[in-house]
Amino acid sequence: MSTLFLRTLVAAAALILSACGGGGAEYHGGGGGGGGSYPRPNPQPYPPTMSCSSTGLAAAAQSSYPTVCMLTSSGEMVIELYPGYAPITVNNFLRYVSDGFYSNTLFHHVDRDFVIQGGGYTSGMRVKSPTYAPIVSESNNGLSNLVGTVAMARRSDPNSATSQFFINVVDNSRTLDYESASKPGYTVFGRVISGMSTVYAINGQPTYYYNASDIKPQQEVLVYWVQRVR
Repeated sequence: MSTLFLRTLVAAAALILSACGGGGAEYHGGGGGGGGSYPRPNPQPYPPTMSCSSTGLAAAAQSSYPTVCMLTSSGEMVIELYPGYAPITVNNFLRYVSDGFYSNTLFHHVDRDFVIQGGGYTSGMRVKSPTYAPIVSESNNGLSNLVGTVAMARRSDPNSATSQFFINVVDNSRTLDYESASKPGYTVFGRVISGMSTVYAINGQPTYYYNASDIKPQQEVLVYWVQRVR
């Protein structure tokens, strides 16, 4: 399982995004399902298509990097990946993509104007346990948590990322980038190159707020599938 510790732990805004593996969700100050109200089922539980759009394919064709196409209930996005900067992280993510792990999962955490996070739950907020061992952090790779970048969620141990990822909705470089061994930050390994409107649509979902680390969309945001394009 994986989920996230999020957000302001001190007035200076020390932020921790977290993912864990095991039987229940692990938050600072909360548990996986957290509050009492779960997201409502999405009224469109089945994907409208099983292929990337012509717009998405065109964006992927213009990239010189490996790319994946992700279809969600809020729309499509195409993500380019940076193996030259984060080879371990990209390989790990692509293994999960190849396995179909992300199909029928959720964007389970929507922290408005901060990040959206997915990769660890299915409908009904059921934990989907990672299938591979945690990976070594590559956060000190020169990439920053800028708008539209994709990074790995993890536990407090920097070398604990598994399947969960998040997308930065704003520039979080000052709070989530690597600073030192004691402030290791979060590994950026990709960027949304098409479909930022989808990211913003997910970001704008009404949410249930229980605490800073437990903010769920009121209606499930589904990830129908993720496919490698190139």
